[in-house]
Amino acid sequence: MSDHVAIVTGANHGIGAATASALAAAGCAVLCAYWRVRDAVDPGVPQAYRDNRAMDADRVVAGIVAGGGRAAAVEADLSDPAAAARLFDTAEELLGPVDVLINNATGWVQDTFTPAVRDGHGRALRPVSADTWTQQFTVDAMAPALLIGELARRHAARGARWGRIVGLTSGGDLGFPTEVSYGAAKAAQTNYTMSAAIELAPLGITANMVHPPVTDTGWVTDAVRAGVAANDLLVHVAGPDEVAGVVAFLVSDAAALVTGNVIVLR
Repeated sequence: MSDHVAIVTGANHGIGAATASALAAAGCAVLCAYWRVRDAVDPGVPQAYRDNRAMDADRVVAGIVAGGGRAAAVEADLSDPAAAARLFDTAEELLGPVDVLINNATGWVQDTFTPAVRDGHGRALRPVSADTWTQQFTVDAMAPALLIGELARRHAARGARWGRIVGLTSGGDLGFPTEVSYGAAKAAQTNYTMSAAIELAPLGITANMVHPPVTDTGWVTDAVRAGVAANDLLVHVAGPDEVAGVVAFLVSDAAALVTGNVIVLR
């Protein structure tokens, strides 16, 4: 993988940071895109998770470089329509042409149609509004669509014949109650990615979505673990490295025949 360059969004913590490190370990150069989020204090969300979301990606890059890899960190507000092109420009300038895109970032907001003010884990809820929709959809739907389009345009222009797109999703057939805009935006991203799998196949690009299990990126409390244990459809509380391992497989040559799938991890 030493001749490949990846952009990983949301790479300052959690699955994004683990994925950047896993791809670098496989030989990819990695542009770690991130956006520092400073969440309001919420008794239902551990302080460690809020701290993680407010970090930059410098430590991720430092770890990659210490291991002999190539990486750079760029803070980018993906709600800005111009961010996609700027990320590709930066990656090309610092690392080379991009042929791997990992759409991991989220504008995560918990909103709901009900009058409830907290979910079953004690986390604060907001009523659905234009603001919650915009926060979620610009990052989780618009940005992946623009990033995929940017990859496709540049890939075709240079006559490349190998590429990988992997997105991270959540929710289910019945949406995502208490995180309704999050679930809807991820459904939109899934649709874009499945379309990319078909449209970009002639360019040698595969496109898949990964649906992780409950993953402890700092937000999992004892109440969440108890909820997983009590739910017959949930099997594991995963670590970010476990999910990143699946993403790294989808990027590898071994996954050349895997495209157009939503891969559900349990």
